[in-house]
Amino acid sequence: MSKEDISTFIRNRRSIFPGMYSGEKVDDSVINEMLENANWAPTNKLTEPWRFIVYTGKGLEKLGNDQAELYEKVSKEKGTFSEKTFEALRTKPAKASHVIAIIMQRDPDQRIPEIEEVESVAMAVQNMYLTASAQGIGCYWGTGGITYFREANELFGLGENDKFMGYLFVGTPKGDWPKGKRGPVKEKVKWVS
Repeated sequence: MSKEDISTFIRNRRSIFPGMYSGEKVDDSVINEMLENANWAPTNKLTEPWRFIVYTGKGLEKLGNDQAELYEKVSKEKGTFSEKTFEALRTKPAKASHVIAIIMQRDPDQRIPEIEEVESVAMAVQNMYLTASAQGIGCYWGTGGITYFREANELFGLGENDKFMGYLFVGTPKGDWPKGKRGPVKEKVKWVS
């Protein structure tokens, strides 16, 4: 692969949302390759903090029900419950072929700052995004719903210092691959010589 090919490949990565999926199941071999490539993300002191739970088939219905119930419990206690949000959380997973829960498992010895482990997980997710894009498979990292509920840790069997970081929705896109939009990089960079 040439350096031009790599640049083109990176610049063509897109978030493909569940409403843009055709309903065709993604082969599990693609998901396994995404996970294997995630495992090669940079990691300080080799803490390898990324953990994933893959939902597919009837697991998608279970995920929808579990997260909707947790949302209902927590949001009613806070007085923020929305029936629309509840229903979206219950039904959204079924629009995907697979949903991958993204988890940061904190180094038990806390040898490095937590943010470095969060960053490693984000790089692992980018590896999954790029792997999916290379195969024409759509994905989207969703962080709404229960993502920042402390109570989500129990749902996923996480430790006190671990973090649930959202879901990677995966599906076969329908229609054309979306065009990208970015402002000029020169507006975001300062050079010091």
